[in-house]
Amino acid sequence: MSEAEIVKRAQAGDFEAFTELVNAHKDKLYAFVRKLTGDPDDTNDIVQDTFLKAIDKIDQFRGEASFGTWLTSIALNQARALFAKRKQGEMKPIEAYLPVGATNGEHPLAEASLFDWEDPLANLERAEIGRLIEEGLETIPFAYREAFLLRYVEEMSVKEVAATIGQTVAATKSRILRARLALRDFLSKRFEAKYGEKVRRIH
Repeated sequence: MSEAEIVKRAQAGDFEAFTELVNAHKDKLYAFVRKLTGDPDDTNDIVQDTFLKAIDKIDQFRGEASFGTWLTSIALNQARALFAKRKQGEMKPIEAYLPVGATNGEHPLAEASLFDWEDPLANLERAEIGRLIEEGLETIPFAYREAFLLRYVEEMSVKEVAATIGQTVAATKSRILRARLALRDFLSKRFEAKYGEKVRRIH
């Protein structure tokens, strides 16, 4: 049975069908929200609330996107509400993520913090890289983090990310760029501290 048929059964009130949908998506949704929040308790709350809202709003699902994307949108709204309450830091201008001297011509924007990922990654265990990336994501303002995760973890196109977060394509590209710069700058500093030398930059 296709997912579309299972969704129709769930919309008709078949709770077993909804449970089947939950089981099909819960692991991926949990992994996404865990990266988004950086906290297991927040993740559990958001995922639980997401599925509760999905039960209430299942009739509103029109199949214009995949069911998984629809769940992700609900989870994003839940996470946004949580972070809004905590008043996470303001979104910063792009210059705030550039290394010292980047605004005076020393380091053109095209080179700013964009080191070659392959060399340092080859020198570290995958588990450590994953831990460092998750740690770095926690330092990025929520609005940038959600755009980055949707683009590179959920593998959405920029257009799909823009539609999901309710922003223009241009604004979405800007958020993704800021997230990449911030994350790469974070990783670059951590690699420098670990190896005692600057990570090679691309030219």
